[in-house]
Amino acid sequence: MKRFRGRVITPGTVKATALVSRDEVDTLASFGRALRVGDKGLTCGDRNNEDLFGKAMAGKALCLPRTVGSATGSLMLYCACATNRQPACLLFSQSIDTVAAGGSILAAVWLENTQMPVIDNLGAAFLRYVEDGMTVTLEGDGIVRVE
Repeated sequence: MKRFRGRVITPGTVKATALVSRDEVDTLASFGRALRVGDKGLTCGDRNNEDLFGKAMAGKALCLPRTVGSATGSLMLYCACATNRQPACLLFSQSIDTVAAGGSILAAVWLENTQMPVIDNLGAAFLRYVEDGMTVTLEGDGIVRVE
């Protein structure tokens, strides 16, 4: 078990199973198809992301370096939260980017009874350590426990 400290973007505590991408995540490509067809598991549709393609992201602790894309990608994150199909949390090894920040912060502010905690700046060691299937617990104050 290891503990990592990052910066809280949107607060919350959660315990979830890790789903890890070593590459940047294109939110439009990853979330778009699942949201259009009503896929409750939010299956990743990004064929260019070998780590996530075809895997269900809803309810998982999505561990990644950062996201890429346009403002439409921000909307995809917001829509996942609005339809209650979001990842349990987003955990970034790097600083959060504008795509993820836009969607996750809007969801936290505009939606009631929806939680998707976001922590960034967890460091490269976090992404080297965490593996798919590990249990991730957000303890508050930016502390992430991985076991």
